[in-house]
Amino acid sequence: MKVLVTDKINEAAGRIIEAVAEVDFLPTMSEDELVKIIADYDALMVRSQTKVTPKIIEAGKNLKIIGRAGVGVDNIDLEAATQKGIIVVNSPDGNTMAAAEHTIALMLAMARNIAPAATSTKEGKWDRSKFTGTELYKKTLGIIGFGKIGSHVGEVALALGMKVVVYDPFTSKEVVEKFGGEYVENLDEFWAKPDFITVHVPKTKDTVNMINKDTIKKMKQGVRLVNCARGGIINETDLKDAINSGYVASAAVDVYENEPNITECPLINCTGNIVLTPHLGASTTEAQMNVAIDVAEQIKEVLSGGSASSAVNIPSLRPDKLEPVKDYMGISENSGELAVQLSNGVIKTIEITAGGDLADLDIQPLEVAVLKGVLSSRLEGVNYVNAPVIAKKRGIDIVSTRTKAKCNFAGLITVKLVTDKDTTVVSGAIVAHGIPRIVKINDYETSIRPEKHMLIVPHTNKPSMIARVAQVIGEKEINIGSMNVVQKNDKHETESIMVINVESVVGDDTLDLIAKIDGVHNPKYVKLTV
Repeated sequence: MKVLVTDKINEAAGRIIEAVAEVDFLPTMSEDELVKIIADYDALMVRSQTKVTPKIIEAGKNLKIIGRAGVGVDNIDLEAATQKGIIVVNSPDGNTMAAAEHTIALMLAMARNIAPAATSTKEGKWDRSKFTGTELYKKTLGIIGFGKIGSHVGEVALALGMKVVVYDPFTSKEVVEKFGGEYVENLDEFWAKPDFITVHVPKTKDTVNMINKDTIKKMKQGVRLVNCARGGIINETDLKDAINSGYVASAAVDVYENEPNITECPLINCTGNIVLTPHLGASTTEAQMNVAIDVAEQIKEVLSGGSASSAVNIPSLRPDKLEPVKDYMGISENSGELAVQLSNGVIKTIEITAGGDLADLDIQPLEVAVLKGVLSSRLEGVNYVNAPVIAKKRGIDIVSTRTKAKCNFAGLITVKLVTDKDTTVVSGAIVAHGIPRIVKINDYETSIRPEKHMLIVPHTNKPSMIARVAQVIGEKEINIGSMNVVQKNDKHETESIMVINVESVVGDDTLDLIAKIDGVHNPKYVKLTV
C-alpha cells in the first residue's frame, strides 16, 4: 500500500504510517498534477492548501481514506468522497489550544497597541503617549460559541480577571454558570453587554455576516472585536467603516472571507486600530505536530483494517451493530437535521423512538446519526464519533425508546426535539428498498424525499397560496424540484404546510418575501446532508 502526504506536513506522520504502508512526501500540487498520480495511492494526507476535488477523488481508484491535518475539511469534497466510499478524517482537537491562545494574544495585542507600537519603536521613535492602551482586567468578554476553543478562551479570560458573557444556543445556562460565566439566551440581549467580543462558531447560513452594521450598532460604543474562527462571520466592509468612524475601538482578525487573496480584503485599507494576521490560529509547532500525529494514526488504523476515531463522513461503529440498521442511517441523520432547523431555542432533550422492525434492533448507530444531524446543523467538526460527547458536554438529555404500536412502515425512527421554547417532531422511514422519506412533521403526515435544499412553508389553507409562494420563488430564479402540500388529518382543519424541494440556497430576502404573503406563518429554509 502507498500513502501520499503533501502540504508540508510534519514528518512524524510518515514515521507512523510507515509501519503499514510506503509513504511519499511531495509538495503541494495542482488538481491536474494530483489526478495524474493519485491512482497509485491508498491514502491521501493534506492540510488546507490542497483542494481535494471530485475530479481528484474520481481518479483515486484505490483511495480508502483522506486525512486532513487540521480541524476543517472545507478543502475536501465530502459528497464525492462519501459516494466513492472513501473515509474522510480530521483532527478536531489537535489545534484547540493553539487557536485559543492566538485569540488571547490578538486580544492583548489590540488592547495594548502592540503592533503599531513595535513598528514605531523600530523606526527609532519614542511615542509612549500615542500608544496608551486599555486593560482587560474587570472588562467583560463576550464569547459567541462555547465549544472547546471558546470555553478555553473563557477560562483564560477569567484567570485574567475578566467577566465572561456567553451566547451559544447549543450550551445550557447551567453549563455556563457552573463555568463561572453569565449565560445570555439571545443575541439581542448579548450585544450591549461586552467590552470585547470574540467569535468561535463555524461558518454556516446562520453565522455568515452575524456581525454587521446593524448588530454593531447594538454594541457598546468602543467595543473591541476578535475573529479567529472563520472569515465572513464578521462583515469586513461594515467592520472597516465602524473602526474608521470610531464606533468600534479596535479589532483583531486572523481569518478572511477570500483567503488567501488578502489584497481584496477591505480591512487592509482600514485607517483605524486593527491587528491582522494571516490565519495563524493553528500555526504552532505543537499544533502542527498534534494534528499530523492524530491523522497519521487514523490512516494507519484504517489501512490496517480498523476504524477511524474522527471520521467526518462514515461512522466508526462496529460492523455487527451497523449492518442491521445501515439503511436507516441517512434518514435518521436527516430527521435530526430537519427537526433542529425547524425548532427554536436551546435544546434540552432529544427523544429518539424506534418503531416497526427497528424496535427489535440495537439502534445505537441510529441514535448517533440523529445526534450528528442535530448538532452538525449548528456546530463545526461534529461526526459520528464525537456527537454523543458533545451532546453530553452541552447538557442535552438523550432519551431512547422503542414502541410496539402499529406502524405503516417496516421501520420508523421518530425524533422529538424539546427546547426551552418549543417541541418539534420529525419521523423518517424507508418506504421501499433504498427510498427514504420524511413521513411526519409535527402534526402533519407527509411523504417527503429528503433533499439538500428544502422550504417548509406553514400556511392557512385557502385559494392561491401555492401560486403566490411559487411566484416569489420563481421571481428569485430558484427552480422547484418537487412540492408536497399537506393538511392535518382533520377535515375541519384550516392549516397546511408546503414542503418544497428546490435546487439552490434560499436566502433571507426570499424568506422575508414569502413571510409577507397573507396567510403564511414563519417559513423556514432547511439544508440537509444528502
